[in-house]
Amino acid sequence: MTIPSEPPLLEVEHLTMRFGGLVAVDDLSFAARPRDITAIIGPNGAGKTTVFNCLTGFYRPGTGRMALRASGKLFLLERMDGHRIAREAGVARTFQNIRLFAGMTILENLIVAQHRPLMRASLYTVGGLFNLPGYRRAEAAAVEKARHWLDRVGLIEQADHVAGNLPYGAQRRLEIARAMCTDPTLLCLDEPAAGLNAAESAELNALLLAIREEYRIGVLLIEHDMSVVMEISDHVIVLDYGRKIAAGPPAAIRNDAAVIKAYLGEEESEELPPEIALDRSKGAER
Repeated sequence: MTIPSEPPLLEVEHLTMRFGGLVAVDDLSFAARPRDITAIIGPNGAGKTTVFNCLTGFYRPGTGRMALRASGKLFLLERMDGHRIAREAGVARTFQNIRLFAGMTILENLIVAQHRPLMRASLYTVGGLFNLPGYRRAEAAAVEKARHWLDRVGLIEQADHVAGNLPYGAQRRLEIARAMCTDPTLLCLDEPAAGLNAAESAELNALLLAIREEYRIGVLLIEHDMSVVMEISDHVIVLDYGRKIAAGPPAAIRNDAAVIKAYLGEEESEELPPEIALDRSKGAER
């Protein structure tokens, strides 16, 4: 998928994040290219989610530069508040722990994701109160987009069901659909395959590949399921204790001695099995 002449979509340079005396991310640099699926992997406590939290404005990094090119502009994410990163730079995110509006319907979850255009069309409540034509058009467009994404993730028949009653795998797909309703430039997925069975993981792979191909956006992926990472990623970055220990295409990462050591705790000559799960328990992910 990579087109060499294109500049990176995202450039992270010398990113460092400390929590008191703990260095969660240590001088990390990497690039994610447009229309690539870039995976960040590593054992528990490696700093993966901290990287996402810095990119999406939950944390302000101690040092480093995070530059995103979107809509012909350059956004320095380390200087932006989280709501501006989502609104202006077009960075959308899902979470390791599902964060749907459980009491709303499935359709309402996707309409809420489009609150910005709806608020503009309502003239910040006046148009909505009086049901002005501009607001009616925006509302119809929001419902159409929501229904489109529900159809793409196989949930259109349950549009009026309460989101909290969905099976776990369906909730994962709904989170991705909700993120796509914001028309992102960069989609950040934090362990989207967590808790999925083999069939659901295969469906997820197909969905993410289709999103990359059809919507031509970059995908940044944190994932413990190596069958997902190795099958769909264009580029893999491996972290261990906050530092980058390897980066490259999936085939190279599977045979990298430093990666095998980080996963298994010792040097191994054979390649890393694609189904291996990250099971090191030295500390929680920060």
